[in-house]
Amino acid sequence: MAKLPIVYVRGFAGSGIEQAVADPLYGFNEGSVHVRVGAGGDPIFYQFEGPLLRLHQDGGYETFVHGDQMAYLRREPKVDPASIWIHRFYDVSASSLSKDPKEFRLEKAAEDLLDLIELLQAKTRAPRVHLVAHSMGGLICRCLIQKIIPDRRPGRKATEFVDRLFTYGTPHRGIAFDLGSHILGWLRDAGVEGADVFGADRMYEYLTPAQRLRTDGECPEGWDPARMTDAEFPLDRICCLVGTDPEDYPTAHGLSALAVGPRSDGLVQIENAYVPGAHRIVVHRSHSGPYGLVNSEEGYQNLQRFLFGDLQVRAELVGHRRPPEQDLDVVWQAEVRLSVRGVPVIQHEQTAGHWCPIQLFDGPDGQPEPLAVTFLRSDRTPEKDQAARFSLQLRLLSLRQRDGHLVFDHHLEHAADFDDTLIVDVRPCDGRLRVWTTWNSAIGRIATYRPQDLDAPTLPMDNPVRGTWIVHLPLPPAAEKILGNDARIKLTAIRRT
Repeated sequence: MAKLPIVYVRGFAGSGIEQAVADPLYGFNEGSVHVRVGAGGDPIFYQFEGPLLRLHQDGGYETFVHGDQMAYLRREPKVDPASIWIHRFYDVSASSLSKDPKEFRLEKAAEDLLDLIELLQAKTRAPRVHLVAHSMGGLICRCLIQKIIPDRRPGRKATEFVDRLFTYGTPHRGIAFDLGSHILGWLRDAGVEGADVFGADRMYEYLTPAQRLRTDGECPEGWDPARMTDAEFPLDRICCLVGTDPEDYPTAHGLSALAVGPRSDGLVQIENAYVPGAHRIVVHRSHSGPYGLVNSEEGYQNLQRFLFGDLQVRAELVGHRRPPEQDLDVVWQAEVRLSVRGVPVIQHEQTAGHWCPIQLFDGPDGQPEPLAVTFLRSDRTPEKDQAARFSLQLRLLSLRQRDGHLVFDHHLEHAADFDDTLIVDVRPCDGRLRVWTTWNSAIGRIATYRPQDLDAPTLPMDNPVRGTWIVHLPLPPAAEKILGNDARIKLTAIRRT
């Protein structure tokens, strides 16, 4: 897979513009040190050096700053496409860098991003760039894709400039509040410190091309800020990393987390942090800070696999039916955790304890239930010709109600009705994919599992579309008793280019 330039776009600075521009890499070079439990129960440190340095080491990328990245870009006749760039859109608004600082405007930041991309295309000869954005930076990228390119480059598609978009904790549906919603919402929409960019009216203004804007400029009733279409930009090329840890967001006395509520990363609510239809990956991290999304191993592992992975695997629950119950209304939830071999963190995690379990049977009967998506690098397996492996833990939980109230007569908190782990090995071979799967309950030890030890056959996979393979996996008997004999895990594997 050819390397493309990577452009980082930072988030909202508010009144901290001077502090933001003082960092040559706008904060994307920051790493973290967090405590994990090692042998004997003793705490040990786990050092993550930061996403930029890791991309230098793992991806062969380089950051060309050399005093002034824009001066360097304009001066050099040719630049390596395997390079990382920082969209320094706040510089023009900093009094320390300009005698006449300009007021920040999101549309101008998106226009300048287009200029940077076109300059990179000219100097690197790369057809497109990857965009990696934190928080408001994702809205700048969407403004570029949905408004600036249609307005400034009519007749051209966003895919002529952008290859993939990865967002960390971007408020794609804006920022809403649980506590003090009326007052805080009014302050946001009044533009205090520029926060109106997170309200529906301003979002409608900078996410809508001029030819489609209403003449009165008002946001249409029912308009969804998070919605994008494949015509604007292929949703399969967007990945949204969603945080679920509000407690570690470092704001004064936790006021932000208190205002937006527990179903959030401390600033952006879970349901507002993704584009419907795009890839969504959930991790237990906060919006920013020492335990934040950007400077975390979880964030980096998902980022580099989305950008460079040659295999995409999507897991769905299909064919399941609601279990028959008498006298009680039963709510069913699923918890999932996805891990990739050789990675020291969980790469996707939706649990009740983190306020984000999958609510089963919320939609029409028979509707597939997305469980998780992951991106694999077949070139990074521990041994040559070894399959890429991941595991998917699935837990089924039931909550019983009577007359609208929860019933705890026979309840065991956090005890699952079903709990098992699916292990999946995927290996490209002669233009096809070979897949082996097993449930942990059948083998006992995941770490030492090898398909050849069990003489496990390659699973037959349907190939309905070129480069796409599908396989349906039966559930263990304990799960079939709950979800029915027709319930299956559907795996869809796609070769990426």
